[in-house]
Amino acid sequence: MNEPTIEPLGEDALLLRLDRRIDADVNARVHALAARIEAARPAWLREVVPAYASLAVFLDDDAEAADTDDRLQAADHWLRTLLDGPDAACPAPGGDATPFDIPVCHAPAFAPDLDALAAHADLSPQEVVARHCAGDYRVAMVGFAPGFPYLLGLDPRLAMPRRASPRTRVPAGSVAIGGAQTGIYPRESPGGWHLIGRTPLALFDATREAPCLLAAGQRVRFVAIDEATFHALSAGARA
Repeated sequence: MNEPTIEPLGEDALLLRLDRRIDADVNARVHALAARIEAARPAWLREVVPAYASLAVFLDDDAEAADTDDRLQAADHWLRTLLDGPDAACPAPGGDATPFDIPVCHAPAFAPDLDALAAHADLSPQEVVARHCAGDYRVAMVGFAPGFPYLLGLDPRLAMPRRASPRTRVPAGSVAIGGAQTGIYPRESPGGWHLIGRTPLALFDATREAPCLLAAGQRVRFVAIDEATFHALSAGARA
């Protein structure tokens, strides 16, 4: 494992880089480090934002040191002291929690790429669904669009390169596979991943106390549902 490096990220943040690759162990280190920083919660800390192999640490505008360079240097020193200290056993968020269940309907109207992905994997569509729902996933990071979870834990057999021609409109709630990752589109948007189902859950809602349904580090699993259940859950969510 590489030693973390620290570099400026604009005028109010520092970037801790652990590596430059997508790897479950590296991502677990990112979330453990984020938990350590959150547990210490220095006065200058505004927000910690994990990614696959790096961690952005944002400074509070109300920090005691008004000068930008002084604030960044003080935060840099604090972080280096933390990194040089004992590696406290601080679990990543949701590390030992029960997985959050995401209901997914794989009806043809919601899964236009299921057959193509099955053919690519040399599996039946039913086998693709079974393997996808058998996975124990973790939210590696949230990004691309508000509430979009990048999930690690995909069965390697289901990996498939992104579409050569991205769609201009992907429906909200679409469950998709892109490369070795799976994820969920929180709202209608362009996208180049392969659509294999749809969830009735709202992944992002700005009116909620916690707008994002899923948080980085959280465990997730998919649960197959039929079309009638999908519509019933959708109606319940709108009620």
